[in-house]
Amino acid sequence: MQQHQTREAVRVAVIFGPGGKIKPVWFEWQRRKHTIIDTTYRFEGRRGESRLLHFTVQDEGGLFELTYNTDDQTWQLRGIEVE
Repeated sequence: MQQHQTREAVRVAVIFGPGGKIKPVWFEWQRRKHTIIDTTYRFEGRRGESRLLHFTVQDEGGLFELTYNTDDQTWQLRGIEVE
């Protein structure tokens, strides 16, 4: 199993549910669309004044950490774990 950290900007499609709940559905990375089959963990953090929402998601080939910055409304791929 390979793990590595990154800070790459990615495009993410989400569903906004009741109460402002965010559910990532797919993301694009390395010119490939990754369909999310499960969100295994989510937590909230801060970087300075910025609120960050972290999602650990799974596709058919690995685990990925996606982070949403609520201030500038951008997504980053922060961690990758693939077999």
